[in-house]
Amino acid sequence: MQFSYKSALVGILLLCAPMASAAPNQTVDFSALPGWAQDDHAAALAVFQKSCPRLSKLDGLSKAEHAKLCEDAKSTKNPQKFFERNFQPMITTTGKDALFTGYFEPAIPGSRSKTSRYVTPIYRKPPEVKRGQQYKTRREIQNGALEGRGLEIAWIEDPVDAFFLHVQGSGRIKLENGEIIRVGFAGRNGHKYRSVGMEMVRRNILPKSQASAGRIKAWVKKNPKKGMDILAHNRSYIFFQEIETLSENQGPNGAIQVSLTAGRSVAVDPAFNPLGLPVFIDKQGGDPFRRLMVAQDVGTAVKGPQRADIFYGSGRLAGKIAGRTKSGGKLYLLMPKSAVAAR
Repeated sequence: MQFSYKSALVGILLLCAPMASAAPNQTVDFSALPGWAQDDHAAALAVFQKSCPRLSKLDGLSKAEHAKLCEDAKSTKNPQKFFERNFQPMITTTGKDALFTGYFEPAIPGSRSKTSRYVTPIYRKPPEVKRGQQYKTRREIQNGALEGRGLEIAWIEDPVDAFFLHVQGSGRIKLENGEIIRVGFAGRNGHKYRSVGMEMVRRNILPKSQASAGRIKAWVKKNPKKGMDILAHNRSYIFFQEIETLSENQGPNGAIQVSLTAGRSVAVDPAFNPLGLPVFIDKQGGDPFRRLMVAQDVGTAVKGPQRADIFYGSGRLAGKIAGRTKSGGKLYLLMPKSAVAAR
């Protein structure tokens, strides 16, 4: 699995950025999208309807065209024809192989207060943390640099689970009284993300073929002292905020502040695939599928036109699927026809 952080602020800023021009863009017909006619276009349309209002600043799409597109999305009786009428499929390549990975929303037992069982804090962003500036490292925070300041949202049992909560960028903390706390990305400490899996490979702890989330978790839990040192290799640290606007059946918010939908939301590189637009994923390898999805999220490890992180939902099963996802294939961007004509 290729780990990534979901940054709402970064995503919104990049929403307005033009597509990268260095890679060749090729238009294709819908008939060239394998499995296009067999997909559930109504399911994809329901997800796109939530994202459409975020497209007002897309290059080449005027306010009037944007309003017309969103109105057509609401009123159409034929979802497949809606996409074929309004969009032009494109594929952008740089010569690198496509890579699809997965992510999910963890569900972790926890407590509002520290107990003998729940000893690992989930922190709010300290007020002195500034975007673009480096703050205390993961190792310093693991060693108690923020203790006693009242920044804890909740406490969980396992520091490994906390680490992977940081990796996913959002999660659910399940209290013993049945209450669920939804937490989402609030900021980071400004240090560059470094892959723990790759460091374990470098140290000959795990072979590259086994550097998955599950293997890393198992090894760190079996070797807690060395494990904490391994986790500290990633100096980057994520701060959270409590999200009170989402119902229990909604996914976490993505980069454009739209609730993610399992199996239909995807994180992309906005330099090539603008946020809020539909993308058709031809995912090969293990658990293959061909599906129309919507670009609603970003990730620091998600770079390039043929790179995407697929959102699989919440909980343990979603985590298992996400953790084993590492596949090739092709990603097709569906660009509004007026925006294609303007380029």
